[in-house]
Amino acid sequence: MNSWLARLKQKTYNTTFMYNLRLIIAFAGTAFVPYYLDMQIATIPLSLGVVAAGLSDIDDRFSVRIMNSLYTYIGFFITGVCIYILFPHPVLFAIGLLVACVGFILLGSLGRRYSSISYGCLVASVYAMLGVELFDNWYTQATLLFIGGAWYGLLSTISFLLFPARQAQDNLAECYSSLGDFLFSKSDLFDVDMTAKSYQQSMIEVSLKNSQLNNIFNEMKTVLLTRLKGDRGQKDTRRSLQYYFVALDIHERADSAHTDYQKLVKVFEHSDILFRFQRILFLQAKACKDLSNSIFKRTTYEHNKRFEHSLANLKQSLDKLRSEKQYAPDWINALFSLYENLKAIDAQLQNVETERHILLDKKNPVLNQLKDDDLKGWEDIKVRIKQHLTPESVLFRHAIRLSLVLFMGNLVVQFTDVQYGYWILLTSLFVCLPNFNATKRRLYTRMMGTLVGIIIGDIILYFIPSLEGQLIFLIIGGTLFLSLRSKQYAHATAFITILALINFNLDGTGSMASVPRMLDTLIGCAIAWFGVSFIFPDWKFRRLPRTINRSLQAQCDYLSEVTTQYKSGYNHGLNYRMVRRAAHNTEAEVASLISTLATEPDFDPKEKTLAFEFLCLNHTFMSYIAALGAHREQIQDQEVIQLMEDALAQIQATLLRDEALDFNIDERLQNIRQRLVQSIPEDHKSLIILQQVSLIFSILKQLNRLKQTLSHEGTDKPAQSVAI
Repeated sequence: MNSWLARLKQKTYNTTFMYNLRLIIAFAGTAFVPYYLDMQIATIPLSLGVVAAGLSDIDDRFSVRIMNSLYTYIGFFITGVCIYILFPHPVLFAIGLLVACVGFILLGSLGRRYSSISYGCLVASVYAMLGVELFDNWYTQATLLFIGGAWYGLLSTISFLLFPARQAQDNLAECYSSLGDFLFSKSDLFDVDMTAKSYQQSMIEVSLKNSQLNNIFNEMKTVLLTRLKGDRGQKDTRRSLQYYFVALDIHERADSAHTDYQKLVKVFEHSDILFRFQRILFLQAKACKDLSNSIFKRTTYEHNKRFEHSLANLKQSLDKLRSEKQYAPDWINALFSLYENLKAIDAQLQNVETERHILLDKKNPVLNQLKDDDLKGWEDIKVRIKQHLTPESVLFRHAIRLSLVLFMGNLVVQFTDVQYGYWILLTSLFVCLPNFNATKRRLYTRMMGTLVGIIIGDIILYFIPSLEGQLIFLIIGGTLFLSLRSKQYAHATAFITILALINFNLDGTGSMASVPRMLDTLIGCAIAWFGVSFIFPDWKFRRLPRTINRSLQAQCDYLSEVTTQYKSGYNHGLNYRMVRRAAHNTEAEVASLISTLATEPDFDPKEKTLAFEFLCLNHTFMSYIAALGAHREQIQDQEVIQLMEDALAQIQATLLRDEALDFNIDERLQNIRQRLVQSIPEDHKSLIILQQVSLIFSILKQLNRLKQTLSHEGTDKPAQSVAI
C-alpha cells in the first residue's frame, strides 16, 4: 500500500504527467459533451478554444492568473464577434486584420502577461475565420471559443491550487540541469590534448551554453518574482529563491577564469594536475544534474562523498608542485585560485539542502532582493510602447512583418478559389517568427509535420469510421500537440493536423480537406518565407557593433562594482546582482547574435570568422572579471586598490572610447608582485587581483582591435526600408 501511494505521489508531482492529464480532460470535455448533447459541430470551436488557451497559458500567482484568464477569454469572444461582423466586408476585414495584428504584437512590449494574452487572441481570431460560416448567429462561435478557453482555464486553475509551487520547482530543476551542462562544457577546457582549433570550438561551446543558462536564469527570476509578490511566508517559495541564488553564485565561480587555458594546457601537458581539475569539474557538473533530478522528483539531494577525497588529493598535488618549484609561481597561484573556486562550489552544493541556507529574515523582505520589471502605471505603459515604435525594435519589425504576411495571405484567399484558405493565415501565424533562422527551421518542420499528419489522419478516417473512435483520436491529437509544441514542433504539427482533419470530418468534409490543407500549408509557408526575407529582413537590422558596445559597457560596469567592493567590502545585495546579471545577459546577447549569423544570406565569411573570434575573447574577458567577483572582499593594500582603479579607467578608455593606453601596466604589476611575495606572501587576495588584471590587459588590445574591425565591416549600415 505504501509503495502504491509513493508511486501515486511521484506521478502527481510529475509536471508532464499532470499537464497531459489536464489536457486529456479538457479535450474530452470538448469532444464528448457536445456528442451527448447532439451538438457535435460545437466541438470545432470548443476544441480550438482549448488550443488557443493552452498556447496563451502562463505560470503566475493565483490573482494574476485569474485576471490573465479573464482578459484572454474575453479577448477570444471579442475577436470572434469582430471576425463575424467584418467577414462579409473584405476591405474592412483587411484593415481590421492589419490594425489588430500590429496592436496585439505591440501589446507584448508590456510584459510576458500581455504577450501571452495578445498571442492567444491572435490565434483565436484566425480560428474564428476557419469556422465563421459554420454558425448563423454572430455570438455562437465567439461564445463557444470563450467556453472552450474558460474550460481549459478552470482545469489549469484547479491544477495550480493543488500544486502551487510545482512550476517554480520544475524551472529550478531546469536551472541546475543547464548549470550542469555549462560545467560539462567548461571541463573540456582542461583537456591536455587540446589544439588551437579545438580550443576555439570549446570556447564557442562554453559561450553558447552560458547564453542558454542565462536565458533560463532570467525565466526563473520572472517565475520567482511573481510568486514572491503573493508570498505569505511559504517555505517552498523562500527555499526556491535561495536555491536560485546558490545557482547564480556557482555560475559566477564556474564562469571564472584565473589563467589562459590554452597556455595552461601547454605548460602542464605532462602533469596529471589538469586531469584532476577536469575530473572535479566533471563531478560537479554531474552533481548539478543530480540536484536537478532531486528537485524535480521532490527528493533529498545527497552530496557525493567522493568530493572530499578528490579535493584533498588535488590540494596535495598543488602543494607538491609548489614545493618542487618546477613551474613559475604565477601558474601555481592561478591553479590555487581555481582550487579555491572549486572548493567553494563544492561547499555550495554540500550545504544547499541545509536550513541555514533558507532565507527567512523578515527584516529584509525577499521581494526586495529581485528587481521587479512589472508595469508601474500608465506612464510606464506609454514609455514601453513608445520605445518599440521604431524599426530598430525587433518587436516593431515583427508586428509590421506579420501583419503584412497575414494581409497577403488574406489577399490570396480573397482573389483565389483556394479551399479552406484561412489555413494559410494560420500557417503563416505559427511559422513567421521574429528571427530569420528560427522561421527557416519552422518552415521545414511545419511542412513535414503537416504531410505526416495528413497521411495518418486519412488512415484514421478511413479505418475508424465511427464518430466515437475519431473523437478519441481528436483528444490524443490535441493533447500531444500542446505537450510537444515547444520540444518537437514537427511531431506537434502532425498531431494538430490530425485534430484539424477530424474537426473537418465533423462537418462532413474530412477526407476532402487533406489536399487543400497541404496546399494551404505550402502557400502559408511561402508567404512567411517571403516576409522574413524581404519585409524588414532581420539581417539588415543586425546591429552587431551596437550589441558589442552594450556588452562591453555592461562588463565594465560589472568590473567597476567589483572594484568598489574590494575597497568597501563584500556586499551581495540587489545592486551587485543586477550589475552582474546585466553583464551576463548582454554577453549572452552577443553569443546568440553571432551564433545566428552563419544562417543569414550574404554574410561575409571573413566577418563571421572575426565575429566568432570576438565571441571567444569576449567570454574570456567576462570570465576574468567573474574571477575577481568570486574572490571579492575588502583589502587594505592601498597600492593594489589604486592599481585596480587605474586599470579600470584604462579598460574603460580602451574598450568604450577607443583611447590608447597611457601607462605601463606590466611594470606596475611586477613591482607590486615583488613587494607582496617578499613581505606579505600570505596576501592571497592581492595576488589574485594582480593575476586577473594582468590577464585582462593581455587581451585588451586584441579585444579592442576586433571590436573596431567588426564596427567597420559594414555591420552597422543604415536601416533599410521595407522591401516588397
